[in-house]
Amino acid sequence: MAISPLRCASAVLLALTIGACSHSAPPAPQPAEVGVVAAEPTNFPVTRDYPGRLAATLTAQVRARVTGIVLQRVYKEGTDVKAGDVLFNIDPAPLQASLRQAQGQLAQAQATARNANLSATRSKELGAKGVLAKQDVDNAVASAAEADAAVKAAQANVENARINLGYATVTAPISGRAGMANVTQGALVSPTDTNPLTTVQVIDPIYANFSEPMAEVERLRTAEKAGNLELAAPDKVQVQIVLPDGSMYPREGTLDFTDLAVDPSTGAVDLRAIVPNPDHSLLPGMFVKIRLALATLHDAFLLPQSAILRDNNGAYVYVVGTDDKIVEKRVDLGEQRGADWIVQGGIDAGARVVVSGVQKAQAGEQVKPVPFRASADGAPGATAAK
Repeated sequence: MAISPLRCASAVLLALTIGACSHSAPPAPQPAEVGVVAAEPTNFPVTRDYPGRLAATLTAQVRARVTGIVLQRVYKEGTDVKAGDVLFNIDPAPLQASLRQAQGQLAQAQATARNANLSATRSKELGAKGVLAKQDVDNAVASAAEADAAVKAAQANVENARINLGYATVTAPISGRAGMANVTQGALVSPTDTNPLTTVQVIDPIYANFSEPMAEVERLRTAEKAGNLELAAPDKVQVQIVLPDGSMYPREGTLDFTDLAVDPSTGAVDLRAIVPNPDHSLLPGMFVKIRLALATLHDAFLLPQSAILRDNNGAYVYVVGTDDKIVEKRVDLGEQRGADWIVQGGIDAGARVVVSGVQKAQAGEQVKPVPFRASADGAPGATAAK
């Protein structure tokens, strides 16, 4: 039986209508899920690193004080010595001869003085009897006084010769570590030599010399006036030494000296720290990094690096508001601590800061905040939001 075209078209239209009614509208998209942490205010030490160089706290140059030949180096180079320890022996023979000569001259002067004094005594007696003229008496008395003066000069020469003989034994002027000898056995030395025989240095404790830009000092003072910062007293500033290999020296030092003037060529002020060095692992001349704890920063936040976003206007973070919508907050960044950043301002305590899923979030959009699960390198100082 033939089907009319009209019935066929009605059937097709009915099928299309039924098919259209069987499909419902697509569901609304779910809010993006983001991991958040609650920003908690904390106090942080403000540290700064400066290049520095170590120096001995006391340095004594050991020099020859008499001319002579070095007979022996007594000490061992690079070892600790005490004040008075013998370091070198200089040939004493010429000095002994000079001493004996001075002693002979003293004996001669003393004999001359005795004779002159006897002559003066006799002259005074004869002058009192009128036998000898007064001028002759005066001459005899003057000769006796001159002889006495010659005795004193001879005694001084003997003392000087004895002192010079003592200088033939070169001793350490201070206690410390004796360095390498600049002369060997058989060398001729004298007080006019340019180089010392050796050097003795005190390296426990040891100095650390460095400079701090004055602009940095003024920046910290301004922050202190604003109430965000509390500067440490000069005698309370903690000093740490970062060794050339990046490791930390285990003992802390203190700030010892601050110059009163700014170097006009660098715009920096010279400072010096003093650091304990009982095992002598720090040596003069070493270049190190000096880390100062200059102040305490109050009510700041420590956030993971992943929470910090940047554009041409600076740094900002995403914060989830009370309506679970993303709010962009411009922040004032401080220094970096490992994988985290110190945020000095721009957010409130307890703010839910987006840490993970930042790429899914846009300002003004609603999100689904979930507590951020910090890994081993997560966010110390920031806790998972509830």
